[in-house]
Amino acid sequence: MKVLVSGINGHMGKEVAALCLKNYRGAELYAGFDVNSASDCPVKCASSFDEAATDADVIVDFSHHAGTHALLEFAKRTGIPLVLATTGQTPEELDEIRAAAETVPVFFAANYSLGIALLIRFAKQAAAAMPDADIEIVEKHHNRKLDAPSGTALAIGNAVKEVRRDAVLKCGRSGQAKREAGEIGISAVRMGNIVGEHEVFICTPSQTITLKHEAYNRSLFAEGALCAAEFMLGKPAGLYNMEDMLAEH
Repeated sequence: MKVLVSGINGHMGKEVAALCLKNYRGAELYAGFDVNSASDCPVKCASSFDEAATDADVIVDFSHHAGTHALLEFAKRTGIPLVLATTGQTPEELDEIRAAAETVPVFFAANYSLGIALLIRFAKQAAAAMPDADIEIVEKHHNRKLDAPSGTALAIGNAVKEVRRDAVLKCGRSGQAKREAGEIGISAVRMGNIVGEHEVFICTPSQTITLKHEAYNRSLFAEGALCAAEFMLGKPAGLYNMEDMLAEH
């Protein structure tokens, strides 16, 4: 599996490259792309898509959402399946992703941790099986994280809403904030150097189920992206996500 890493000189791009060099999931570090040059890039790196390799088997992108348009145009032109692991897209960029998936295979997820994907699946199952249970989500991250709640916490909450159609996400509580029926509470904690923790509580008056995922380092996202890359080999055009990959396995 020949991998073109987009954003190869960034932190996560380097993580993906390192795993490719170890032949993780059969991955071969074939080429790179980054608008920022780096002397220690372990493979030939293009600074524009006009110079990028066009015969890779899959593209894994950990760059910046501002490059979404150019990346999608490159994928459509070459027909190379795209694993889009960059987040923060604008509504217009999200529309572009959906449109591109009509002509080229695109894998897009808010979080590339396999553990988080399983946590979401289990949370949906528990919420469906216990329709009257209160559900609260608590996420913890390092003190430098800008957004709150995390995109992953919102993804968990929105996944639960798929089995609770009338539920409403409530982010944070302050003052007179009695819990209302149908709420899915989300709380954010920012401290220290926590890579990421997500905990889901499904609670009735008689029992509580607690689901927890803890990330120890950021390499788990690179691992998940390469698992997605392997999954995308041979796929027809379409928009794929972590649930699709879990369902196949």
